[in-house]
Amino acid sequence: MSKTVKKSAKTTQEAIALALAELRLSRDEVSINIIEEGSKGLFGIGAKDAVVEVTANVDPEARARDYLESIFACMGMRIDIDITREDKMMKINLSGDSMGIIIGKHGDTLDALEHLVSLAVNRGDGDYVKVILDTENYREKRRATLVRLAENLAASISEQKKKITLEPMSSNERRIIHSTLQNYKDIDTYSIGEEPYRKVVIALKKKQ
Repeated sequence: MSKTVKKSAKTTQEAIALALAELRLSRDEVSINIIEEGSKGLFGIGAKDAVVEVTANVDPEARARDYLESIFACMGMRIDIDITREDKMMKINLSGDSMGIIIGKHGDTLDALEHLVSLAVNRGDGDYVKVILDTENYREKRRATLVRLAENLAASISEQKKKITLEPMSSNERRIIHSTLQNYKDIDTYSIGEEPYRKVVIALKKKQ
């Protein structure tokens, strides 16, 4: 749902300006409903303020596309952007040459770009939309890799009786490790460190 603000001032233009400032939007990004034109009255007696309602015209898909196109233009890259919307979730798939640059090491660049797109889409003037950015099915491939890694390390720890600390991971990747091993009876997982260097530790559960 789009955000609507109601403002009053001596003139309609002043009231609209106040509403735009609160929404942090330009005039072409909103719809304006003038409730009261306002009047000066006679010699200042009976003057009425102007009253307006200003509603944000929220288009999350256009915001995402415009932001990504500006980024790729600066990078000199020609990238195809495919956007699908499922209720409050927006899935964006990128395709083109040299997509490894967009993915980065272990998806670091892709994660950072996803976060920036989310900020561009969610400005506080409408319902929150979760943004998922992907290319070349990287997200699913990475998830499968982490699941295999977690399962192999759990087997190794059960044999060697030594805990293992993984390299720093994003919160999403740490969540995959934790969820993969949560039903292992003899394995415990927890995170240590501060972002962005937070790591997962896989260890044997302590006997009660």
